[in-house]
Amino acid sequence: MGLTKEQTEIIKATVPVVQEHGFQITKTFYGNMLRERPELNAVFNTTHQVTGHQARALAGSLYAYAANIENLEVLAPDVKLIAHKHASLFIRPEQYNIVGEYLLAAMKQVLGDACTPEILDAWGAAYWQLAHILIDEEDKLYRQSEDWKDWRQLRIAKKVPESEEITSFYLEPVDESPLPGFRPGQYISVRVLVPGLKYPQARQYSLSDSARPEYYRISVKKELGLDTAAPGAATHPGYVSNLLHSLEEGNALEVSHPFGDFFLLDDDNASPVVLLSAGVGLTPLISILNTLVSQKTSADQKIHFIHGARRASNRAFKDHVRSVAKAHPNLKVTFFASSPSSNEEQGVDYDHAGRVELQKLEKKDLFLDNKRTTYYVCGPEEFMVVMLRSLVDRGVDPSQIKMELFGTGGVRRDADLDDLQRKSKSKSDFFRIRLNPTVVAPSVLLATVAAGLGLALYGIHAKQPLWQSLSLWSIAGVAMATAVAPTVKSS
Repeated sequence: MGLTKEQTEIIKATVPVVQEHGFQITKTFYGNMLRERPELNAVFNTTHQVTGHQARALAGSLYAYAANIENLEVLAPDVKLIAHKHASLFIRPEQYNIVGEYLLAAMKQVLGDACTPEILDAWGAAYWQLAHILIDEEDKLYRQSEDWKDWRQLRIAKKVPESEEITSFYLEPVDESPLPGFRPGQYISVRVLVPGLKYPQARQYSLSDSARPEYYRISVKKELGLDTAAPGAATHPGYVSNLLHSLEEGNALEVSHPFGDFFLLDDDNASPVVLLSAGVGLTPLISILNTLVSQKTSADQKIHFIHGARRASNRAFKDHVRSVAKAHPNLKVTFFASSPSSNEEQGVDYDHAGRVELQKLEKKDLFLDNKRTTYYVCGPEEFMVVMLRSLVDRGVDPSQIKMELFGTGGVRRDADLDDLQRKSKSKSDFFRIRLNPTVVAPSVLLATVAAGLGLALYGIHAKQPLWQSLSLWSIAGVAMATAVAPTVKSS
């Protein structure tokens, strides 16, 4: 049920109030809810609570929602993005009741008598308008997941080091029943008990192989400088990933059904494809690569795999990618090394010294002569912004750029990107940057979305938070909603 004209006017009129008091409202909201409903600590990212990052992001989304209350139709593409994140955490309709109750109570607590019954009613109506949209989208995803409607036990069948920092985990079903397929580029949520917190935490990790019924594979980056036994380590962004590295083969994990709307498009089985990544951002692109080369139509399809790493010891899957290229002449591989070691040889261990720079590649290597070429990009924030600008400067239509951000926040605003929407074929086709769920924390979305800000997701992902379609807000929308959604992909 939509808002009345009077309620809409009230929401618009409260924009300055939300701008001034938003952070205090969201900080109070989280504090009250997690204190009185401690079971929800297993849903929300503890690290973001400690830093205040989640409350600030939610406050920004709250402001954005109020300021654009009459433009909700532009949020449709992002509703699907957030719904995927929520489904991967098994968010249920009844949890929206809890979030709505505490959010409205926090508004009343902070604003006092200024928050009249009329204002509270208007925000309640706005909250439920968005909540019902998300609940409906999530229900569709749950129905598509068939019988997988809760955390499922998968055991670590094998651990394989892929680089100095990244290890692959082969996860097999404990019940030995076949695993459902997924779209290359998607992720799963993995939930583990954090001893120091005494409750579980979920993170999202991209699937790093083509779909197989006998196992799922994730490839996780370990934070080498993080001591999981140190005081306060449990709230570090990389703690859960490091905790996974400490587990042994045979240990069981709680895993979700695969979700995510960053994936290989069905029509990308003939037109050229460029896979651009940096660091652990290559994991979903390895899944896409393995799928592409396994298809019968791939023999003549042009593919370029481009990856940036500090040095050979940090580059995961380097031997695998090289071997695939030898077997598939249509696949070109380019490795960048920002800090190659003295014993590395250019032309053997890497192709170009320095960070990934598309200027060092010829136009034909990026298949710029074909307007149907699709560019899949995943990596840290700075990398994403540079790749985006470089591609658009070379005449690539933004609608052909699919991005997944691995990181703990949204893409920063860049004045040079403000005109990107004008270069897009249409607003609805304008690419969206999402946060990979793993790095930040997928759980943050619950609060945002449930709060009527869910449409403000990252993420990203993430591994992906976008509060509004980038077609209108460009990169700014992401920064505003940074922590309200799970940062899609932990490293």
